[in-house]
Amino acid sequence: MEQDRREFLKTTAGAYAAVVPGIPGNAFPRPIPSDDLINLSLFEAGQLIRSRKVSPVELTKACLARIDRLNPVLNAFITVTADTALSQARDAETEVRRGSWRGPLHGVPVGLKDNIDTIGVRTTAASALFKDRVPNEDAEVVRRFKTAGAVLLGKLNLHEFAYGATSVPSFFGAVRNPWKPDYVAGGSSGGSAVAVSAGLCFGALGSDTGGSIRQPAAHCSIVGFKPTYGRVSTRGVIPLSWSLDHMGPMARTVTDAAVILQAIAGYDPDDPASVDVPIPDYSAASRRNLSSMRVGVPREFFYADLDLEVESLVNAALLELGRLTKGLTDVGLSTDGAVSRRTVLMAEAYAYHAVRVAQTPGLYQEAVLRRIVEGAGVTASAYIDDRREIERLRRAVRSVFTTVDVLVTPTMPVLAVPLAEARDDNKVVMLYPRNTRPFNTYGLPAISVPCGFTRNGLPVGLQIVGPAWQEESVLRLARAYEQATDWHRRRPQL
Repeated sequence: MEQDRREFLKTTAGAYAAVVPGIPGNAFPRPIPSDDLINLSLFEAGQLIRSRKVSPVELTKACLARIDRLNPVLNAFITVTADTALSQARDAETEVRRGSWRGPLHGVPVGLKDNIDTIGVRTTAASALFKDRVPNEDAEVVRRFKTAGAVLLGKLNLHEFAYGATSVPSFFGAVRNPWKPDYVAGGSSGGSAVAVSAGLCFGALGSDTGGSIRQPAAHCSIVGFKPTYGRVSTRGVIPLSWSLDHMGPMARTVTDAAVILQAIAGYDPDDPASVDVPIPDYSAASRRNLSSMRVGVPREFFYADLDLEVESLVNAALLELGRLTKGLTDVGLSTDGAVSRRTVLMAEAYAYHAVRVAQTPGLYQEAVLRRIVEGAGVTASAYIDDRREIERLRRAVRSVFTTVDVLVTPTMPVLAVPLAEARDDNKVVMLYPRNTRPFNTYGLPAISVPCGFTRNGLPVGLQIVGPAWQEESVLRLARAYEQATDWHRRRPQL
C-alpha cells in the first residue's frame, strides 16, 4: 500500500509535471484526474502545490465537483462558497508561481464547522435561529487559516449549537456517515468528519466540548485532535461551554492534523481562555523515536462494557503499541469530575441561550432545547463550586503522568447507530461521549485515530491522550501507530 502511494506521487512528479507547450516553465502543469487528486492527503497536496506540480485551482474544482455529487446524499456542507474558494485558489496559484509559498496549507481546500464565525458568510450553528446570521468578523482560527493561505470551501453541518453527539438534530437535516449513509456520523462535528472522510475537502476544523471532534472522527475513520485547553483560540466560535470548549483539526492523517494545528495554535490576547505557551514544530516532533515512550492503559471505566468488536480491535491496537514503545502499564484515572463537568456545561450553555430560549423557543430543535433549558436550574453556588472543582482536577491529573507518558483508550465504547435510532434516550447514544468527556474536564490533548472496521464495515477509533501542552507526544505515538497500520488509507466507496 505504501509502495502504491509512493508510485502515485512519483507519477504526479513525472508524467503529470510536463508543462503544456507554450506556457512558461514556472507555470502549473496540465491537470491531474480529479479521482487521483481527492485521494491525496492534505500534506501531499500541499507539497505538490509547493513544487508547482498540482494547481490549487484544480484541487478546488475537484473538491467542488465532489461536493456537488455527494453532498445531496451526505449533507456535510450547509454553505458552499464556491466563487470565493476559486478566487482564493487563483490567488494562491499566483503567489506560489511567484515564489511566495506560505506553508503546507497554502492553496489547499478545507472546510469549517458552521459554528465558526466567517466574515460575510453566514454562520448558522445548524439552527433556524441563526439561519440568516452573517458575522462581520472572522473567528481567530479563520484568520489564521487565511494567513496560512488555505482555500475555504464553506461551512459544515453539525448537531445544532454543538449540543449533542449524533449530528442528527440540525435545521438543515441530518449528517450521514459516508461508510454507511443510513448510520449516524457522530457529533457534534459530524459534517467536518464526513467531508474529510468522503474527500469533499482535505481537512477541516471542529469544536470539542465533550468529544465532538473525536467521536465523529472515530465513526468516520479519520483523525480528530483536541489540543490542550487554551492552546487554540475559541474567540469567534459560537460557544457551548466556555470552560470546556476546544478547537482542533480533523484530517485524514496524523501529519495532516499536525499541519493544521501548527497553523491555528498560539496565544490570542483577546481570548480569556488562551494561554501564552511556546508552540513546538508539531510535524517534526511527530517523527521522533518512540523507544522510550511509556504507555498507560486506564482499564477501569474506559475499557468497561465495550462492544465486542470495539474491544477486539482496540486490543489488537494495544499489542501494536506495545511493540512500538517501551511497553504498556495499567494505570488508574479518576473520573470523579463527571458531575462537575455536567453542572458547568449546563449552566454555561443556558447562560448563552437564556434570552433566545425565552423569546423564540420554537426555533430550536426539540432535543437541543430540552438540554439547554435543563441549565436553568443550576444555582450560582453549584456552578461556582463545580467550576473550582474542574480547576482542581486539571492540576491533580498531572500526577497520572509521573509513571507514563501517554494514555490509550477506545475513543468510543460502542459503534454508530442507524439514523432511525439516533435519539437522546437511546442507551447506545448515551454512551457515545463516555470515554471522551473526561479529557475535556481535564483539558488534556487527545486524538482519535482509525484502528479498524467491524465485520459490517463500521469504523472504530483509538484515543491517545497526553499531559497538558504535550501535543507532540500524542502526535508522535499516533503517527507511529498510523504508519504501522493501513486503516487510514481506506476510503469509503461513494
